[in-house]
Amino acid sequence: MSRTRARLAATSAAVVLAVTGMSGAAVADAAPAATAATGSAVVTSSTTFLKDQALNGIVVIPLPTADPAYDSTTGITTTFPVTGGSGDLPSYYGDIDLGGGLLFVNLFTGRSATFKQLHFSVGNWQITGVPVGGTSPVALLDPAGDSQVSKVNGVQTLTSTDLQVDPAGAQYLDSKLKTSFFKGGQSVGSLAINFTPAG
Repeated sequence: MSRTRARLAATSAAVVLAVTGMSGAAVADAAPAATAATGSAVVTSSTTFLKDQALNGIVVIPLPTADPAYDSTTGITTTFPVTGGSGDLPSYYGDIDLGGGLLFVNLFTGRSATFKQLHFSVGNWQITGVPVGGTSPVALLDPAGDSQVSKVNGVQTLTSTDLQVDPAGAQYLDSKLKTSFFKGGQSVGSLAINFTPAG
């Protein structure tokens, strides 16, 4: 091959690579970046519930990445970050994944129970958790009282004036902790969820 032909071939190859590279960049620039699900579930344990817990030797400890805060008037407020899920609150289907966990301790018996993989099951209207060492979720808490649901500009919200112990959760915790403190329908406090699905 002559030098002229070699130069033309090299130039052609460079042009093809440049065009291909620019086309790829154009496609990448045109595709919108995916966004992760965001939001939080805020559980408030009332001072009444906290006092009853203490009298029965029960302590509930939020685990990372949950963020607890205490107020002498309202009680303990724990914020669980949204980590995923495809729930739709207004349509009552899907699930919302929550970070963090819950450790229940009975100081009188020395027994404990730890839950990870927390979810808000929108279809079943329950906060569930998987016990450490287990595989099946246990229904722990149910929104009750005056519950308001909305969806504005893609942001979904749920506020419930009451949050109650689920009967299945009460049975599991009483058995695991060797107590009779937990009861189905027992008022814990309140719940507020805000959730924006992945997009």
